[in-house]
Amino acid sequence: MSANTIKARLLTHFANPTTELEYQNPYELIVAVLLSAQCTDQRVNATTPAFFAKYPSIASLARADIAEVQECIKSISYPNSKAKHLVKMANQVLENFHGQIPQTQAELKSLAGIGQKSANVILSVAFGANLLAVDTHVFRVAHRLGLSTAKSAEQTEADLSALFVNDLSSLHHALILFGRRICKAINPKCSACFLQEFCVSRANFKPR
Repeated sequence: MSANTIKARLLTHFANPTTELEYQNPYELIVAVLLSAQCTDQRVNATTPAFFAKYPSIASLARADIAEVQECIKSISYPNSKAKHLVKMANQVLENFHGQIPQTQAELKSLAGIGQKSANVILSVAFGANLLAVDTHVFRVAHRLGLSTAKSAEQTEADLSALFVNDLSSLHHALILFGRRICKAINPKCSACFLQEFCVSRANFKPR
């Protein structure tokens, strides 16, 4: 089956793939994931060391002045809304989850700035859950390889989860790396692609 071959090649090519976001604990990961929306991991990683030095815990972030948080993340995309989300999220974690980052999708999605994609990343990376998240890279790759024809990221996630079943966290990161380094949105490196025979279209698929 082509899906099994695709999975095997991805996990062989990208050995032990994981997030490129830099973090030390679930608190730092949820902050990094929230900041990474529509922003590169490299930019987030350049910003978070100073951020975590200033706000080393969920409690310190909950007490933070939104304007100061905004200043700290001003090089990140959408700093105004993300600053508000960060402080609100921290307060929600303190008030609703005893200061501990929750470990279910529904609970994570109840937090400011955290949608299903972000929740799945946090659960898989921090807590080892067998989940994958569909960002623009995963969506594009899944559709180019004919693994899904769904119009939304969430339905694409359901298609991929049903198709691959296991190793979803590792596969998620392998798909991202494949999309970033080889199957790029513009000018994909088709000559270097180890999945070329499965490609059905070079169109730049985007979720609706």
